Amino acid sequence: MTMTPRSPVAVLARWWFAPAPAERLAALRMLIGGYAFVYLWIRFGELLAVTRFPATQWRAVGVTRLLDGPLAPTVMLVIVVVTMVLLAAFVLGLQYRIVAPLAALGLLWVTSYRNSWGMVFHTENLMVLHVIALACMPAADRWALGRPPGEAAAGYGWCIKLLVVLMVATYVLAGIAKLRIAGLGWIDGELLRNQIAIDNLRKALLGGSIAPLATQFLEHPSAFTVFCVLTLALELGAPITLLGGWPARLWVLAVWGFHVGVIFLMNIWFLYPLVGAAFWPVLRVERPFASLFGRVARWRDPRRAA
Repeated sequence: MTMTPRSPVAVLARWWFAPAPAERLAALRMLIGGYAFVYLWIRFGELLAVTRFPATQWRAVGVTRLLDGPLAPTVMLVIVVVTMVLLAAFVLGLQYRIVAPLAALGLLWVTSYRNSWGMVFHTENLMVLHVIALACMPAADRWALGRPPGEAAAGYGWCIKLLVVLMVATYVLAGIAKLRIAGLGWIDGELLRNQIAIDNLRKALLGGSIAPLATQFLEHPSAFTVFCVLTLALELGAPITLLGGWPARLWVLAVWGFHVGVIFLMNIWFLYPLVGAAFWPVLRVERPFASLFGRVARWRDPRRAA
């Protein structure tokens, strides 16, 4: 079958494989890999503490179903430390073709193992998916330690679009899940209001901090109808980011505001989008790095500034 230049498949192929700077993909490697490293660093104590729980609390999740039971705490300590070392090399682009898949596998294992000891958290799922995707991409063709700055290959556009698609999928699936649970009845706001009330009551009973604006908004049921409509519009409208440009940036700003609202109403922190990491593939994140590396290059070789 001959594919004409104007056929839908050809148009889609040109859009999907449109060129993008190798530096942008390299910047995403450093930013997302750096976030994953810091994530493990901050939660290092927690990741080891759960390994000392009674074995009766173990419920294998994801890849950890390969195990017959929990690992010894020392073994898990080694896995976490090795994963952090691999992530550091991932950020630097060192021996990337070997290191990146190992770092992604280690991160998947560590987060799955943590989730096997109680509540299954989904806040880090997109981070893990992004790291796995980057591990399969030529993300170290620029700004990589030990790699000469030679000619980069073409075709980085599909890599960045794939990262955006993964982000879009998480929001669209969240919107679909709401409709599957309650249908269009979810829009009236009563389910959301009850959920926020129960969540904050549980926090109060267990000595936690309730959300700053929860009690104030619970007295105004009609406001939750607006919240529900906007939430569904944002989640199901996530594919607009694939268009790029100002529609994508406007959506990013709106969804970031949505996550801030979740803090004020439920005191739940989705750090990956809150710090902007979920949305970095939509943005031109290479610009600050290019400026920084340019200054370093001029400092090391003053002749370049002439």
